[in-house]
Amino acid sequence: MESRSHPLATSFAQRLSALWRFSRPHTIIGTTLSVWGLFAISQAGSWPTSPEWRSLLWAWLACLGGNLYIVGLNQLEDIDIDRINKPTLPLASGEFSPRQGWTIVALSGLGAIALAWTQGQWLFATVAISLLIGTAYSIPPIRLKRFPFWASFCIFTVRGMIVNVGLFLHFQGGFPIIPEVWALTVFVLIFTFAIAIFKDIPDLEGDKRYQISTLTLRLGAPAVARLALITISICDLLMVVAGFTLLTDMNGPLLAAIHLLLLALLWFRRRTLDLGDRTSIAAFYQFIWKLFFLEYLVFPLTYVVVNS
Repeated sequence: MESRSHPLATSFAQRLSALWRFSRPHTIIGTTLSVWGLFAISQAGSWPTSPEWRSLLWAWLACLGGNLYIVGLNQLEDIDIDRINKPTLPLASGEFSPRQGWTIVALSGLGAIALAWTQGQWLFATVAISLLIGTAYSIPPIRLKRFPFWASFCIFTVRGMIVNVGLFLHFQGGFPIIPEVWALTVFVLIFTFAIAIFKDIPDLEGDKRYQISTLTLRLGAPAVARLALITISICDLLMVVAGFTLLTDMNGPLLAAIHLLLLALLWFRRRTLDLGDRTSIAAFYQFIWKLFFLEYLVFPLTYVVVNS
């Protein structure tokens, strides 16, 4: 007998798929790795206690809620633009209505704030400031995403400074901040600038029509792609130097070797980038995010190896 999937089950699966795409999975993965990576560094190689595991869980859930709020709010304000640039997103495609989108965003934002409030001042400050900047990035009349400098500033401030410093302070229970976290923060600050400018390359048509000023519109896609590549290369080279000089509590040679390998991989992968093909651009953008993900594995690994 031929089996048939239940309509309600199918609808539920479709809703989950739409919610996953609404959350912008690459940002969810980045948030997850940053929370877990900073937690690992804060433990300095020791096995967490039960209260520490619970602290990690609540911090992770609060940050995921904040992430969903920020990316969802951006999509709600960009529905018309996304119908051109990203037509498969749930709001642009009509899978979610604007009302459903606002409900998800409101619940995730309120949930993130409420949960962070119960976990202490550092996590609350981290989540609250991130949501405030995310709101200013998307919502008129401020809508900082209209301006290349302020759009980049919002992204690398949240991903670079606020998340890294705030989460480490939360997990450690306050100051001081160790040099390794400062090094990771500087790396991510610079790296997320590359992400911020490269993400606009495939969105040129929609941004131009709706008067969203980006570096891609001002300088052209080839110049922005070169700038992003040079920026990431600088990040890797700085980590090579720091691994042999400043970061004495890490496995410096291993840190340097990994970043030299990632640098070579970046420029090898560059050979496949076709700036005339949106599929190629999107694939390279996801590759850049994968390099970003790896950093939250590399730093804890090279730190824990020495301190365990």
